[in-house]
Amino acid sequence: MSLLLGFGLLTCIASSESSSVFVLKGQDVRLDVQENVQLKEFEVFKWIFGSANILRCTDTLSVRVSPEYNNRVEFYKGNFSLLLKNIQEGDSGPYTAVVSGDKENTIIAYQLILQERVEPPVLTVDSVSYINATCSVTVTCRGQNTSVTSSCNSSTCSQVGGESRGAETSTVPLLSVYVAGGSIICNHSNQVSWANDTKEIVELCPLKSVSPPAGSMSVCMLKIILVSVGLVIMISAVITVHIRDRFHYG
Repeated sequence: MSLLLGFGLLTCIASSESSSVFVLKGQDVRLDVQENVQLKEFEVFKWIFGSANILRCTDTLSVRVSPEYNNRVEFYKGNFSLLLKNIQEGDSGPYTAVVSGDKENTIIAYQLILQERVEPPVLTVDSVSYINATCSVTVTCRGQNTSVTSSCNSSTCSQVGGESRGAETSTVPLLSVYVAGGSIICNHSNQVSWANDTKEIVELCPLKSVSPPAGSMSVCMLKIILVSVGLVIMISAVITVHIRDRFHYG
């Protein structure tokens, strides 16, 4: 399997025929050849985009770059790697390294996929409710013409509506909602970039004072009653002693 070294944000996903390379628009990307290529006499190494030659390297390591790629590529003679600069829309497509001689052998193939930075998502709070003293927050995460609605508590979120688009190998942006670090996070990402919006749970779920159930007695009230009873007993004892002394000495 070949190695991919990228300049800027990119992702490489290998398949049986080629490696898909996701690259951020405007960045550089280097396509490497892991195989130790040794050119025989009269053999030519070529990098090809689609069916057009990018460059040719002879067995004497003489390199000729096609005019349309002048100042746009760099070629590393030591390992036959290719650096593509400032990737734009027209650079998406198949790139193939081949050796031509008596026959043409494919050394490595890449599928270059250009992506732009995702738009920052927007996280909105739909409702806040308490069930058995547990705070539940319903939120909606929106980004690039799609949305996900989730119900979250202090530890987890579960999707209740919308469409969570994308996947690790997809060209479609992924929208997800989860809880981390005491916050509800709305994350929007693709293969080369990500952005998020957050809401702190403590701000959405302030601590609520809990009223005692009907018929129950609060601790404070119990203390007042006990103190009152104690005072009544003490006063009664003083009065009793006073009356007894009056009869005794009268």
